[in-house]
Amino acid sequence: MKSSCEQCGRLTGEKEVAYICSFECTFCESCTTKMGAICPNCSGELLLRPKRLKKPLDVAKSQLKAKLFGR
Repeated sequence: MKSSCEQCGRLTGEKEVAYICSFECTFCESCTTKMGAICPNCSGELLLRPKRLKKPLDVAKSQLKAKLFGR
């Protein structure tokens, strides 16, 4: 996930509200509203970015354990 808005540079970290298109272009809520929820890069729809409930490393560990131990 990108950590800043591609339009204004505002931080869009994991705990911030951000919008993305299907190419994961990232924009803050204010810029998304100004742009009419249309990505200026690909003309795709900007949607609310999903929140991560787990850290990426924790997910990778669980996936590796499942492959190794068949769980």
